[in-house]
Amino acid sequence: MPVGKKPGRLTVILLLFLVLLGANMAWATVAGDSAHSEISEVLLGLIVIILAAKIGGDLVERIGQPAVLGELIFGIIIGNLPLVGVTAFEPFKHSLTLEVLAEIGIIILLFDIGLGMSIAEMTQVGVMSFLVAAFGVIAPFFFGWGVSAWLMPDKSIYVHVFIGATLTATSVGITARVLKDIGKEATTEARIILGAAVIDDIIGLLILAGVVGIITAAAGGGSGAGSIVVIIVKALAFVVGALVIGRFVTPRIFYIGSKMQVKGMLLSIALMVCFGLAYAANLIGLAPIVGAFAAGLILDRVHYKEYLDRGEHDIGELISPIATFLVPIFFVRMGMLVDLRSFGQTEILIFAAILTVAAVLGKQACSLAVLRRPVDRLSIGLGMIPRGEVGLIFAGIGSKLALEGSPIITPEIFSAIVIMVMATTLVTPPLLKWSLLRSGK
Repeated sequence: MPVGKKPGRLTVILLLFLVLLGANMAWATVAGDSAHSEISEVLLGLIVIILAAKIGGDLVERIGQPAVLGELIFGIIIGNLPLVGVTAFEPFKHSLTLEVLAEIGIIILLFDIGLGMSIAEMTQVGVMSFLVAAFGVIAPFFFGWGVSAWLMPDKSIYVHVFIGATLTATSVGITARVLKDIGKEATTEARIILGAAVIDDIIGLLILAGVVGIITAAAGGGSGAGSIVVIIVKALAFVVGALVIGRFVTPRIFYIGSKMQVKGMLLSIALMVCFGLAYAANLIGLAPIVGAFAAGLILDRVHYKEYLDRGEHDIGELISPIATFLVPIFFVRMGMLVDLRSFGQTEILIFAAILTVAAVLGKQACSLAVLRRPVDRLSIGLGMIPRGEVGLIFAGIGSKLALEGSPIITPEIFSAIVIMVMATTLVTPPLLKWSLLRSGK
């Protein structure tokens, strides 16, 4: 290949095929050695997953789509290789170590998202963003619930409620990237969209916490009104408690850490706060990601200014390499759990299609909350469409919840939700660009 010439897509795909083939042969070699098979399985899994994430991300970013979509697609490809006779990677789906790494990855992702926000900024987004967020949560929730109850009347009400919850959140990262790419991040519409998306995620996480708690209580025989009230009180108390910790306790922790001479104290404290709140959330029956997000939200730069003054990197910069390693593991594994054979079932495809329509239309209700003129209502509704990584997180949590021995989110339903997530993620960039650039807006 001439120096400086970029490899074509066919070359990249061929390279991936050769790597997968080589990995298949390597697995066949080590599978019989019980003493080394477990560590070999994890190491091989990491190689395949990281490689798939980077190649998939590169290919989709070339066509203007977010990398998470490529990670998901290549995960689907690897997970369905048994359909063409390659079964070497099946153990990756059931590896406890890879599952734990994926779960830590998603905790780090929510922590990182929280770091990019601040309580002060959230109070400045205005009533408009809050109203847009509220409409953008309520309508999709009941749309998703209604579609599920209509097409799957034999399923439990908890299934319908959880599917409604998966439609509530908005992927702020995808929308923010589109706005930045077209130079519209400073417009009124952009400020409303991004502010509402942030609030959306917080409300969505609280809804998720409540739904998970209700299902867990129901599994234990305590699904009465009293249990639901307790769960809601827990969620609110946790959020308030996290804010108190952020204001009064965290600065003191950083102060004590600053007196220690050992290297890496800033990152270590940040991770301990993240994992500590994630553990606390899980301990009281909430999803760990709620605690991780709260941890990111409360770690204000002013709390660790002394570290920055002496030349240390910002927490976001310190977390970035960890997220680069761990986060793609989650999304590739989510793709691997999608069974393409379920797409051969007409009812699943119909459910996925109608769920996608409900997801898109539900977010258009946001425009009803836009009272200011001449704000572009259509652009705000379109900017709230993508579910992206947030929708996948919800679906992944649902797949682990069980009621009466049956998973809340079955593999078939999980596949339908993945289709919805991919569709909403794909349609948003071109639609939002068209809307904001039409007629010189």
